[in-house]
Amino acid sequence: MYAASNRDLEQAVREGRFRSDLYHRLAVFPIHLPPLRERREDIPLLAAYIVARHSRRLGRRIDRISDSVMDRLTAYDWPGNVRELENVLERAIILTSGPSLQLAALQLGADRPARPTQASAQAGTLAETPATGTMREFEQAHILRVCERTGWKIKGTGGAAELLGLNPGTLFSRMRKLGIRRP
Repeated sequence: MYAASNRDLEQAVREGRFRSDLYHRLAVFPIHLPPLRERREDIPLLAAYIVARHSRRLGRRIDRISDSVMDRLTAYDWPGNVRELENVLERAIILTSGPSLQLAALQLGADRPARPTQASAQAGTLAETPATGTMREFEQAHILRVCERTGWKIKGTGGAAELLGLNPGTLFSRMRKLGIRRP
């Protein structure tokens, strides 16, 4: 069993806000991991890994993260830790056009979560899918783009299912549901 908390559970037990029997079950091998804001030197390596993994899964080709983007990532405090970093980067990959990761459409700041700016949402950062479109429209456009890139090869090595990180049967089912047919 694995468990994680951002709270001091030992203190909570002393104050009677957490069950001591449950604490002793969970505290077999405690590991303290400092928050991302206290280990900014990890951000470039984490960002590179996350961008490579998600761009492959989304069928995008992102080859580099510019120094200015990396400076913005390392300057932000990441109250949501690695999960927030991953979500921000996944959104950036979706909104990026070209091989260099772009954060221009995202605002990072202590007073607001990372999200598309109003101007970028109205303008539509992706040529194929406006940022204001529905999730269904975005998914449909994304699957079409990947299918066209693979020459409509769905299964096998280099096929759309592999690029999307999906089982071919799942992809066929999504295509049917979205009304996507080979031209």
